[in-house]
Amino acid sequence: MKIYLTHVFVDDQDKALTFYTETLGFAKKTEVPVGEHRWLTVVDPQHPDGPELLLEPDEHPAAQAFKQALMADGIPSASFAVPDVDAEFERLGAAGVQFTQPPADMGGARTAVLDDTCGNLIQIAQLL
Repeated sequence: MKIYLTHVFVDDQDKALTFYTETLGFAKKTEVPVGEHRWLTVVDPQHPDGPELLLEPDEHPAAQAFKQALMADGIPSASFAVPDVDAEFERLGAAGVQFTQPPADMGGARTAVLDDTCGNLIQIAQLL
């Protein structure tokens, strides 16, 4: 068994696609119309057949409440592996990304937490 798909709830699919591809560096994999929204996924460009991240609209009231509670408590919705947290912190900060937690050692990992501009906190992590 392996992870095929996971998701983050987003408040605007176009804004999310821009942020996740142009800022974070993922690649769009799937875009299929589904009613007024799209089945919209991104992947690691180095592993296009690897796990997909669905940029899922947050229109369901439970999704909105869940996102707001996580954000209020400072809990990331997802965690992405990076080879060097400090370098990503500098690169993304220079691109205007807002961080809620600067790089810090957390046991066997070095992590930082950013705001994805779509209603989520996202952790980046470097395993030590």
